[in-house]
Amino acid sequence: MGMGCVASLLMLGSVGGALAGEVAAQPYSSFGDPGANRVSGGGGGLVPAEASVDGGIIPVGATAQVVVRFRNESGLPLQTGLIRLYPSSTVSANVSLNQCQDGPLPPEAECAIALSVKGLQPGAWRVEALMSHSGRSRLVTSAVSGQVEATGDLASTLSSDIETIPAELDFGTLSDSQTLVEPIILRNTTSVPLELSDIYIDAGEQSGYELKTECKKLEAGQACIAIVSWSPKLKGRSSGVLVVKHSGPAGLSSVPLEGEYDPGIVSEAEIFPSAIPGKGLLVSSQQEINFGEDINTASTMTVSLVNAGDSPLKLKNIQISGTDNGLDFKDGGCAADMILQPVEACPLTLTWSPTRIGNLFDDVQILHDGARGVLVLPVRGVAAAAVSQDQKAIVVGSGYGETGTSSETRQGQAATTIVSPGSKVLSVDTSGITNLSSVLGGYKITSFSPSRAIINGPGGSRIVFNGEDTVVGGVPWYVVIQKNGIEFLHQDQRVLLLFDRSLSAISTTSTTAVASTGE
Repeated sequence: MGMGCVASLLMLGSVGGALAGEVAAQPYSSFGDPGANRVSGGGGGLVPAEASVDGGIIPVGATAQVVVRFRNESGLPLQTGLIRLYPSSTVSANVSLNQCQDGPLPPEAECAIALSVKGLQPGAWRVEALMSHSGRSRLVTSAVSGQVEATGDLASTLSSDIETIPAELDFGTLSDSQTLVEPIILRNTTSVPLELSDIYIDAGEQSGYELKTECKKLEAGQACIAIVSWSPKLKGRSSGVLVVKHSGPAGLSSVPLEGEYDPGIVSEAEIFPSAIPGKGLLVSSQQEINFGEDINTASTMTVSLVNAGDSPLKLKNIQISGTDNGLDFKDGGCAADMILQPVEACPLTLTWSPTRIGNLFDDVQILHDGARGVLVLPVRGVAAAAVSQDQKAIVVGSGYGETGTSSETRQGQAATTIVSPGSKVLSVDTSGITNLSSVLGGYKITSFSPSRAIINGPGGSRIVFNGEDTVVGGVPWYVVIQKNGIEFLHQDQRVLLLFDRSLSAISTTSTTAVASTGE
């Protein structure tokens, strides 16, 4: 019996020693890594090949791929299930590859999952992976850890799953009243698709920011563009934030917007604006139409209107601001509804018969559909004497069969019809002359009688006879002297040149005065 008791004690001691040795081989400290104290094996079925995986160093904004392996230590095939990840606040993580779900895992076999880990903020990071399976323990976990590092200005930056380029949008200082447009690129830096639930600009009502984008969903690595336009409404600094809400772990991204509007002092508008692409630009050969000084007769000046733009330009209307100063423009050149092609020009001819002595201050307004829409040319001059308006050539009418014509006129019309067709006078080509009154516009009657008269004009003085043919200004005329002037007939045109009775009155008065003094 004594021997039996000794044997029992020896057996108990050996068992106790073995237990003590097993406990000593597996010390536990509450200050250690919980993942490192996990006991592998134990017949639970699925176990991690490494209790803790070193994920290494990840730069801020970068994504690292980390592989975690699991092994089947049970004697039966195991089926894996759902995987849940629990990352620290410094990173975001998702499962980019799951090899364990391909089928039942045979005994002693291994499978792997790949984790995409993105660095969000500098500091230590850790991701716990929890996976369910069909083994006895039903769950298996594995830990992945590492460090997120950044240098310089990125040390305090929080990265998001949507990368924005640029990270900040500065429109700078704007001095002109116009709209600035800048693009912002949005790129998915994760390995999974992201839904963009909302994109908007948060700013004041008078900030002037507008957004245009069609970004809805971004696949892994895909990018889209958002267009931000800025039309300043108030002077000074303007700021706002472009907010992007998405389905990633971070949930949103933002881009600060800023700009400053500092308008300059408005200066006087130039007579010719700058060229604008896609618009016609009307310019003149002269910035001012100046007839000069000491004007005492009817004067004429011509300027060229040129389309200096890169598109056709249509003239809408040409008008003179004043109405009673004797200024007028001739037909046959620039006119309403005329279209000028790029680099094409037309002549604008102005005539001035001063109605009073003194300075002429007037303007010609040319309305068009090009840049600015209007061209204003100042018209200046100084009159030394007034020009009688009765000396102007007047178009009486066309055709010889009009009622109410005088006997002299009818006689002249009949005479015109019987002129020999072979006459040299009638052989002159006048098809290019549209306004016959302009031919006689520079002439005036200086001497007048029922049978003959003297007219003075650009070619000097000449005598015209009643009922005879003559050529004035390159145009053949049949002359009919009437009581109030001279009627010139050409084909079916009738132009009347009036005689200024004030000239004869002045002459008569002067003659009477001389006779009375006996000189």
